[in-house]
Amino acid sequence: MDYRVIRQPAEAALAWVSDRRADFALGDDALAPDGEVSRTWKPLGELALTCAAVSRHTAPSDPLHAHAADLLAFAWQQTGEGELLVRLQRLEPFATYPLEVYAALASTGLRHPGYEAAATVVARTRGWQLTEQSATRRLGVLNAEERTGVRRSGRMPQALRDTWLGGLPEPWTFEHDSGYALTHVVFHLTDWGRTGPGGLPPDLAAYLADWLPPWLDTCLDARMWDLGCELLAVAASLPRLPEPAVLQDAWERISGAQHPSGALPEVGDGDDGGEPDFVRHYHSTLMAVFAAALTTGRLDDGVPVGTPHRRGAEGVLG
Repeated sequence: MDYRVIRQPAEAALAWVSDRRADFALGDDALAPDGEVSRTWKPLGELALTCAAVSRHTAPSDPLHAHAADLLAFAWQQTGEGELLVRLQRLEPFATYPLEVYAALASTGLRHPGYEAAATVVARTRGWQLTEQSATRRLGVLNAEERTGVRRSGRMPQALRDTWLGGLPEPWTFEHDSGYALTHVVFHLTDWGRTGPGGLPPDLAAYLADWLPPWLDTCLDARMWDLGCELLAVAASLPRLPEPAVLQDAWERISGAQHPSGALPEVGDGDDGGEPDFVRHYHSTLMAVFAAALTTGRLDDGVPVGTPHRRGAEGVLG
């Protein structure tokens, strides 16, 4: 297939992210007790996760690699090279999001021994280990513990079977919330693309090979671009990629939904006229870059394409 159908939207998306880097910066409320994590640490952590994946799956000579490395340096600088995470750990010792943000940075070699020492002490407590969380959330925390070395519990296989995807549910029960849950299960099992399909149990890989293409088609028909990009990232994590026609069609639709600046709306049409609203566009734009980096990386590795799958599941969202 023509790589340009994937490459061009990815380049435009990462260019928009680079242009809007100031919107990812931590404000004065980053350590405030009543600060909005979803508007401070969450965007920065997602920026770090995406750029870590791009760095891993592109050559140093690739302009995408250079952009990603520059943005990673920006994200690390925003944390005070880890010092703000140390302060956050003291303020909220049982919050999990600092560890997840740190794990993304640590996966690229950006580490802070003081933060790791403090997080390790808390992770040993019963209070931390028994915190009530959704199954998918628990899987994410366990992955963050593993990738940073804060704690190695070996509990990810057990936690997996408590998730929606881990139970291999009836495919027609797929909907918005379960869609996001399943994508994150795959991201955690593959360490956000770092380990590739080796992290997926064979039964999950076979199930996704059958049903992910019709789910993807349904989401794109509904103009759910953010979830569609996450599903494309999942597709790039399977032992075999979907058929070239499936990928070609999906990326053409995503490219068609992009704003001229490169931003991609989460759902529906983008903003009319001016610069796209950051909150409504940043996550889906990052996910387009993430999915593209994983897909082109797998294609460069010579992964087979053309996974057979069952037909007739179109319209599972309604």
